[in-house]
Amino acid sequence: MCFRHLFLLLILGVAPITALSQQFVAPELPRGSISGNVTDVDGLIIPEAIVKVSEPDPNQSRTITANQAGSFELEDLDPATPHTIIVSAKGFSDWTSPPITLKPGQRLQLVNITLKLAVVETTVAAVTVEQLALEQARAEEKQRVFGIIPNFYVSYDKNAVPLTKKLKYELAFKAGTDVASIAGDLLFAAINQAADTPDYQQGWKGYGQRFGAAYADSFSNIMIGGAVLPSLLHQDPRYFYQGTGTGKSRAVHAISSPFICRGDNGRHQVNFSSMGGDLIASSLANLYYPDSNRGPGLVFSTFGINSGARIVNSLIQEFVLRKHTTNSTKR
Repeated sequence: MCFRHLFLLLILGVAPITALSQQFVAPELPRGSISGNVTDVDGLIIPEAIVKVSEPDPNQSRTITANQAGSFELEDLDPATPHTIIVSAKGFSDWTSPPITLKPGQRLQLVNITLKLAVVETTVAAVTVEQLALEQARAEEKQRVFGIIPNFYVSYDKNAVPLTKKLKYELAFKAGTDVASIAGDLLFAAINQAADTPDYQQGWKGYGQRFGAAYADSFSNIMIGGAVLPSLLHQDPRYFYQGTGTGKSRAVHAISSPFICRGDNGRHQVNFSSMGGDLIASSLANLYYPDSNRGPGLVFSTFGINSGARIVNSLIQEFVLRKHTTNSTKR
């Protein structure tokens, strides 16, 4: 048999086999479905839970929402692929199934899809009384009338906590050494220079003496009445803004503040710190005032002037300065 005959027989034999193989392509397997009902641990229905079928190929994953009865059905699932079902709902921990491989055409009903309440993790920042007092004191140190004049000794916080001993000294020193406070003493010395009181000489030397006396008065008063005595007697040296109530009650609150204070225990007490600070500071003035000005008259007249000034200041604080004080707490 020649080569040409062999080649023809080969073609005639292979062609029918190829055609026959094309007629026997494996049919696609019937696809299946997974359904279920979503409840909580008490058996109550969880409506509109989110149901996700997670596939090995992320592009094949999909998500549906359960109905109001908590039921869902995932259809058209490939039986040759493992499926992971993830059920989630607001306020509950996720429920995740093990990988599920369906049989061809299987309609699988999942049971015991039970969601547990999510564990809410909260972080409580424990703030000590000392830390809170520090925060409040730092806020008060930013208070200034018209943004210039220090207004550190006024608390607008209705929930103010007592100052620690350290904070009382820090606040007093800050107020006593503030530039605006020193400027006030310079101005007061100029007024006294013009009035020729106390009985120092005139000229720059006399002005320097009057400024030194004014600054010694204010600094000793604020340190003794605002730090030393309040620390020893456990009293709060600040003015506590009332801001509410009748005008009469607010006026009484302001007028009584130089004589009635809040103790560190939160109770009202006789304000020995303020009155004692005025008396002691006035007594110390006998050490540096001219001889002609010294004596009991200096002590008690200065005490009376300071007490009157405190009453006026408290009334102005209660009715005027709040709206002009920058950085005042809005509580």
